[in-house]
Amino acid sequence: MEDMGKRGVSRPMMDMDSKKGKGSGHQSMKMSHDDRMDMLAMHHKQTLWVYWLVVILGFWILLSPLTFDYGKNPSLPSGGRSVWLDLSTRVSVMEWSDIISGVLLIIFGYRSLTPNRPVSIWICCFVGVWLSMAPLIFWSPSALAYMNATLVGALVMGLTVLIPGMPNMIMYMEMGSEVPPGWTYNPSSWPQRWIMIVTGFAGWMVSRYLAAFQLGYIDTVWDPFFGSSSIEVLNSSMSHSLPVSDAGLGSLAYTFEFLMGFMGSPARWRTMPWMVTFFGILVIPLGLVHIFLVISQPVLVGAWCFMCIVPAAIMLPMLPLEGDEVIAMFQFMKKAKAKGENLWHVFWFGGSLESMDKDERSPELVKFPDQKNSVFQASIWGMSFPWTLTVSMLLGMGLMFAPDLFGDTIQSPSATINHLGGALIVVVSVISMGEVFRIGRYLNVLLGLSIAVSIWFTDYPSIGLAITSAIAGGAAAALALPKGIQKEHYGGWDEYVR
Repeated sequence: MEDMGKRGVSRPMMDMDSKKGKGSGHQSMKMSHDDRMDMLAMHHKQTLWVYWLVVILGFWILLSPLTFDYGKNPSLPSGGRSVWLDLSTRVSVMEWSDIISGVLLIIFGYRSLTPNRPVSIWICCFVGVWLSMAPLIFWSPSALAYMNATLVGALVMGLTVLIPGMPNMIMYMEMGSEVPPGWTYNPSSWPQRWIMIVTGFAGWMVSRYLAAFQLGYIDTVWDPFFGSSSIEVLNSSMSHSLPVSDAGLGSLAYTFEFLMGFMGSPARWRTMPWMVTFFGILVIPLGLVHIFLVISQPVLVGAWCFMCIVPAAIMLPMLPLEGDEVIAMFQFMKKAKAKGENLWHVFWFGGSLESMDKDERSPELVKFPDQKNSVFQASIWGMSFPWTLTVSMLLGMGLMFAPDLFGDTIQSPSATINHLGGALIVVVSVISMGEVFRIGRYLNVLLGLSIAVSIWFTDYPSIGLAITSAIAGGAAAALALPKGIQKEHYGGWDEYVR
């Protein structure tokens, strides 16, 4: 019963297993309501400190506006940007947001001290979500208020649904396989999630730095390559098109991605389909939008921002790394539908399978200090790096910077074709390194040929740039035809890996 036992600070299922003895077979793992209530009480006793800490954080955030003056030396948004609230209102709503949030954490954190109150725990969690959002919505004029609210918000989310596990999940979680049927590895294993957690945290830190500039807490942004161009991008009309800081939104998204990497057991592809779905939405479609906005900088703004490129570069490999877990979850939902189960119930509460395959292949994350290489290799199972896609990625990068090398103006038609086309070739190549998305490489045929033939319809400033574009585009199209190596297997999805 280790599946429910791998929950972070406590292992109630393992404790119960040692008391009752191990059964054999799937039916032996069926538990009565009383058994689950006993495990819930045991688990709550082991994690009681969590809810006391939530209450303490409630007092902390409640007293913060009474301890610190949020209106002293207020910060103004960068670039003279106007926002939807005047300064005095921004100060007032931030103070009341913290006061009300603190009261709610105290009340519902105290209620959570009693077992079997999942609603109170979820309320605390959503207060943590609000604390992370409020400084962006209200354009907090105080850097202290921003830092305080976002830090407490992240801590509350972690304390309510990460350290103790999902509220009352013990009452409905079912035993079953850790490895999806027909797969050669577990896409929800801790090494697989470790790489997502690391990249999510890195993106969070960079985006928070950019948000600090847009909110007015710092006066400049470091850029080793493009100088003041970064400030042009961050203060551009494209950046100001949203009612909140776009860098702040990126920081918020990375906050959720970082924390959601910790959520669930190593079988969450079947125990928490809703969470894998929301995590996949944050990483894949929203990640693609983020990447596209970044690669549009030279076209829409006429400038580059190095520190804006960094989070996009961090996000890009997350797309293929998360894709396999989403595919495994959809395969499980398809099997549940074939068995006639209620998909709405399975989506929110998970389910089981007849197979009981343990994950014997993934190394334990606790051994990372001594087995760094093996843990890292396990974290990128599901990705392979054919030389064709690697070269295509390099060609795309070359196309992006070719106009600068040949002296083309940044917003000319030829430069636009190279910037966008090259960046999209990079994106498609990296995503297609994920074996579940390998078929996507054919998009590079269209992109490469479009760049190659553009020399006949676009005024290129030099013959050198035209020839370079034609050769690189044609080569990227040709390199997209071979499938390349496939190292892993994905059950019924293997037929789409071609």
